[in-house]
Amino acid sequence: MKSLMSLWRVMAEESAMICRTSADLDFKKVEVRVKSEGLSFLTITLPAFAKDFEQALDAGSVESDHFVGFSRRGGLPLFLGGFLSQVFDSDGALLENPSVDCIRAVRQLCMLFGKVEFPCSNTRIDSAIAGYLETEQELARAETSIPEELLPQFQRAARVLWADAFQCVDQSVYEGTLIPKHGPGATADKLRGNSKFNQREWTRRLEAYFPYGEFCFPDGNEALPSWSFYYQQQPPVLAEPGTERPVKVITVPKTLKTPRIIAVEPTCMQYAQQAISQRLVEVLEKGTCPHPHGGGHVFGNSGFVGFEMQEVNRLMAFEGSVNRSLATLDLSEASDRVLNRHVELLFSGFPHLNGAIQACRSLKADVPAHQGKSRKVITLRKFASMGSALCFPVEALVFTTIVFTAIAHELNVPLTREVVNSFRGKVRVYGDDIIIPVDYVQSVIRYLEAFGLKVNSDKSFWNGKFRESCGGDFYDGEWVTPLRVRRDIPRSLTDVQEVVSLFSFRNQCYWAGYWMTAKFIDEKWLIPLTRGDYNIVDVTAAGLGRESVFPYRQQGLSAKGDHTPVVRGLRVRYPIPASPLDGPGALLKFFLKQGEEPSHDEKHLERQGRPLVSGIKRGWVRAY
Repeated sequence: MKSLMSLWRVMAEESAMICRTSADLDFKKVEVRVKSEGLSFLTITLPAFAKDFEQALDAGSVESDHFVGFSRRGGLPLFLGGFLSQVFDSDGALLENPSVDCIRAVRQLCMLFGKVEFPCSNTRIDSAIAGYLETEQELARAETSIPEELLPQFQRAARVLWADAFQCVDQSVYEGTLIPKHGPGATADKLRGNSKFNQREWTRRLEAYFPYGEFCFPDGNEALPSWSFYYQQQPPVLAEPGTERPVKVITVPKTLKTPRIIAVEPTCMQYAQQAISQRLVEVLEKGTCPHPHGGGHVFGNSGFVGFEMQEVNRLMAFEGSVNRSLATLDLSEASDRVLNRHVELLFSGFPHLNGAIQACRSLKADVPAHQGKSRKVITLRKFASMGSALCFPVEALVFTTIVFTAIAHELNVPLTREVVNSFRGKVRVYGDDIIIPVDYVQSVIRYLEAFGLKVNSDKSFWNGKFRESCGGDFYDGEWVTPLRVRRDIPRSLTDVQEVVSLFSFRNQCYWAGYWMTAKFIDEKWLIPLTRGDYNIVDVTAAGLGRESVFPYRQQGLSAKGDHTPVVRGLRVRYPIPASPLDGPGALLKFFLKQGEEPSHDEKHLERQGRPLVSGIKRGWVRAY
């Protein structure tokens, strides 16, 4: 904790210097509060202070319910008063020309440790699991309380927006041209690495759209599967809907306040989900149908959702912060609040696509014991949680459809392609980050909540000049995104992830202009850790080093004989676990490979999967 405190103090001093104020009293207040409240003051209380600060910027003044727990003088809290007084007047009203440097400084100092991946207490983990179950109960109520007249409107909006794209994927499902894929992560049946290519667990529902003999054995010809391999193996037991393996609900570190909840899918479900997800995302991102019988035309309504490029959302958030024409909305528990009923309605009219999506959707979840309650399996009303390969793209489609349903209602006109196209560049959804015109905010919020979703008011902005979306935070066109410490300070090179994170944070500080902070990190931690093997490297260097505007100083040439300049530094090693694969599984992996480039790893049939261990070695690293 002392390490985090010292880092906060240096960054506060540098921020104060930039803003021509003092942070001495602020640090004393932090010392007192940390002594009485512990680490939670840095990781929970200060981020809450930042949320109140953002809401005050959006509202145009500091309200009485802002900054609770902090002493005030007049309308402003004493804490960080030197910065806040350059943003608000003494009564708490927003200044006509507030200091953007001070806005950036307040957010930086309050959010510095807001995302540190500390493990939560058992009490907070239990609370998160209880919240997961409570959300399911709320969905049950939402499923019956939604006004029935909204459903046809939603269905019409879906047809207008996505009919071309859905028709393309629907045809691919019908003709069996989807290509499945195994993800790199954990699965509910505990298959790892190459063992996934020898999966023997399948379901009756999957068999209707993804026949086991066609999708789990080598196929050198799309029209003629290698059924001989199927007959050589013991046939799988096709699980009936009532006996299917449920998703496994787990928690992973997110912040000290709350863990992240993930539902780990069975291998067979993830495998089929990837097949649909890849084609769906490809069609929606490119706006064209890659299917040979798809016509090759460009879809008129592409561009309203994003799955791979966050930059579009950031640019629109920048625009909204300047002219205040666009609002940024954020949803709470977005993935866990999408009702499967609405997903079925979204894809209605495309029976093959709809059926395939439902076939690879897990019906139940295995929820761990919590708060004295035993482990239990529940039936899911949500479409899917984080962990499903279809969760992210489908939720974005649902949110976008609801947005246009609300817009059509506000305009009091039927939704047509012409109406939709008039909002090009004004509506964009990436995951649960939603950008819409300010004029439609209230209507969109009402519709989102009517469909059982929850708008996060703390992270939604439309009144002032502050906007945030997809990791880009802006005030009046200025970048005010804070730098964040992601892990605790390392004690030795054996703390591999902490070392990598500290190098990354140091270099981010340097390029953001926090040179005093970067120098402090160098002298306090990185130089002692590296024992002098700490040299300037280019941003593209493979090893860990010190990034700088100054050029690297070559210390030698690569031993590989390619005359590549090298310097002394740290190399991170992530040994891939052994996972030998041969026979039909190896041939299946070959035929499932996509793209024309050869495999980047010549030993992929010997080793595969996410590294279970990692290590750091000193040595020569490429300088660029």
